[in-house]
Amino acid sequence: MAIDPVSAARAYQQTARAAASGGTDGADNVDFGGLVQEAIRQAGQSAQVAENQALAVAGGNADIVDVVTAIAAAETQLQTVLAVRDQVIQAYQEILRMPI
Repeated sequence: MAIDPVSAARAYQQTARAAASGGTDGADNVDFGGLVQEAIRQAGQSAQVAENQALAVAGGNADIVDVVTAIAAAETQLQTVLAVRDQVIQAYQEILRMPI
């Protein structure tokens, strides 16, 4: 399962449904940590697909265009995960700077 606009839309709909159905109680059903772990897992799978495509080209069983496409998808997913990580770290640092 790749991180794509359809997956993002599904996650948004799930969050919106949870918020609409129960307010704060429905928001508890959404596990941010689980979403991040799933995104990391998907990025790893995408990298594995790219590696398999590269091996297939080396064996003469695939086209180089497939490899380039798989590598571009893996790179995009990794950049997305890193951007989320950076935002989480930035938010944590802002919380630390808040006066008590």
